[in-house]
Amino acid sequence: MLQRIFPFLTWLPLAKKSWKDDLIAGITGTIIVIPQAVAFAMIAGLPPIYGFYTAMVTPVIAALFGSSYHLISGPTTAISIVVFATISKFVDPSNDIEQYVALTLVLTFMAGVIQFAMGLAKMGKLVNFVSHSVIIGFTAGAGILIAFKQLKHVFGLDVPQGSSFYDIIKHIVSNISETNWYVFGVAMGTMAIAILVRNFIKPLSRYYMLLAMVLGSFLAIFLGGDANGIETVGKIPSNLPPFHMPQLNLTNIKNLSSGAITVALLGLIEAVAIARSIALSTHQRIDANQEFKGQGLSNIVASFFSSYMGSGSFTRSGVNQQAGAKTPMSAIFAAFFLMIVLLVFSKYAAYLPKPAMGGIILLVGYNLIDFHHIKQVIESSGRELIVLSTTLFGTLFFELETALFLGIALSLFFYLERTAKPNIAVLGSSKNHRFINIIRDSNVKECPQLKIVRIDGSIYFGALEVVSDFFNTLYDDGDIKHVLIVAKGINFIDLTGATWLTHEVLKWQERGGGIYFSGLKIVSQQILKKGGFRNEIGEENFYDDKLTAIEEIYKKLDKNICDSCKVKVFFECEK
Repeated sequence: MLQRIFPFLTWLPLAKKSWKDDLIAGITGTIIVIPQAVAFAMIAGLPPIYGFYTAMVTPVIAALFGSSYHLISGPTTAISIVVFATISKFVDPSNDIEQYVALTLVLTFMAGVIQFAMGLAKMGKLVNFVSHSVIIGFTAGAGILIAFKQLKHVFGLDVPQGSSFYDIIKHIVSNISETNWYVFGVAMGTMAIAILVRNFIKPLSRYYMLLAMVLGSFLAIFLGGDANGIETVGKIPSNLPPFHMPQLNLTNIKNLSSGAITVALLGLIEAVAIARSIALSTHQRIDANQEFKGQGLSNIVASFFSSYMGSGSFTRSGVNQQAGAKTPMSAIFAAFFLMIVLLVFSKYAAYLPKPAMGGIILLVGYNLIDFHHIKQVIESSGRELIVLSTTLFGTLFFELETALFLGIALSLFFYLERTAKPNIAVLGSSKNHRFINIIRDSNVKECPQLKIVRIDGSIYFGALEVVSDFFNTLYDDGDIKHVLIVAKGINFIDLTGATWLTHEVLKWQERGGGIYFSGLKIVSQQILKKGGFRNEIGEENFYDDKLTAIEEIYKKLDKNICDSCKVKVFFECEK
C-alpha cells in the first residue's frame, strides 16, 4: 500500500547497489541540461534562471513519484512554446517580466493540478487516443514556430514581441537589409559548430550544444561583442529556487484555464510517450496513471519554487538511459549537481550571447521536425496526412491549443468513422469445405437456405446503420430464413447494439427462421447477459464454433429444398 503512495520505495533499495551508475548518468545529465535550460527558458519568454530552476525542482519530484526509471523531466521545447503562446496573450514579457513570471507560475500550478487529478481518476489510457500523427504534426509545427521566433536574434532585427508566424516572415523580408551581420555571423557560426560536433566528432557529440555555446561565446567576443550589437543573456542570479506563492485568483484562473488544459495534456502525452519508448528497450512496465500523478505533483511543487511547466525530455531521458542509469536516483543526482553549477558558475553564463542561443534554438527547432515519420505518413495514409497537416498548419496559423485539439478531434473522427463501418463478409464453402470470403473466390458455394456472414468490428450505436442496412437487405430478399454470424471478430456490443440485435433476431424468428452466433467472445456477451438479451434471443442460438452451429442449424432447414438442392455445401448435405 505504501509503495502505491510513495513509488520511490520500490526502487530506493536498488539504488544502494546502482548509485555509481546513477551518479555518472547524473553528471552527464547535468552537462546536457545547462544549455537546454537557458534555451528553453528563452523560448518560454522567461529569464534563463527559470530554466535552471525548472531543471532542478521538476525532475526530483517526477523521479520520486513517477513510474519510469529513466524518464527525466524538466523544461522542454514544446511545453516552453505553449507557455509563451498562452501567457504572452495577457502580458508582454519585454514590458512586465514580473507579471509574466507570476502568470507562468499560476499556469504551471493549474496544469499540475489537472494532471494529478487525471492520475487519481485513472485516466492514463486517454493518451492512447492521441494519434502519433497529431504528435508529429504538433511537434513539427512547434519546431518551425520556435525557429522563426528566434530569427530576430539571428538577424539582429527588432521583430515586435508576440508577432504571428506570418508577421515574422513579413517583418524579416521587409527589413532584411537592416541585418546586423555580426549578430548573423555569431548565430550561423554557433549553429555550424553544433552541426560539426554532433555529426563528425562522435566522442563529443553528446555535448554538442554545450560546446557550440561556449565556442559561440568566444566567436562573439572575437567579433566585437556589445560594441557591434551582440547582446548577451545578462546576469543570472546565483541562488537556489526561491519559494513563491502562485497568484491564484479568479481572473488568472479564468484567463489561463484553456491554456492550462492544453499544456497539461501536452505534458502528459510527452512524458508517457517518452517513458514507453524507452521502456521498449529496458522492458520496464510503465504505469501511465502513476506517471500522470508524478508529472502533476512535479508541476504543482515547481510552481511554488519559481519553476515553470515541465515534462519528460526525450533528449535527456535518452542520454540518461544510454549513460547507464539504473534508477531515478540519476535524475536526483543531476538536479543536485545543477544546483552546484548554478551557485558556483552562474556568473559565466551571463556572457552567453543571444545570437549564439538563437543559432542553437534554430537547430533545436529543426530537430523537432521528424522528416522520416512525416514521409511515412505521406506514403501510407491519406487520413493520417490530413490529421498531421491540420495540426501542423494549425500550430503555425492558429492558437496552439486550437491546433492540438483540432488534430485530436480530427483523428478521433477518423477513428470513429472506421469503427462505424465494420467489415461484413459473406462466407461460402470451397471444394474442401473451408469457409472463405466469396469476394476472394468466385467458385465457392453458398447454401440457398443459410447465409453465413462474418462481422469484423463492434456492434455499437455508431455502427448500427451499416449493420442494420445489411440485415434489412438480406431480410427483404425473402429467400434466406437463417443467418449464422461468425462472431469471433466482434469486439464488443453496447446497449444500443444489444437492443437492436434482439429485435432483429426475434424478427427473423417470427418469419420461421433465425439468427445464430458462433464464437462470440465472452467479453462481447457481457451486456447481452447482464441485460437479459441473451435469454430473449435464446441460449440455444449461441455456439462455440461454426461447425457445431451448422450441424444444429441444418436440422432446422427445409428438407424439401435440401432434397432438390445440388449445391451440397455442408458435410451434412452428403449424408
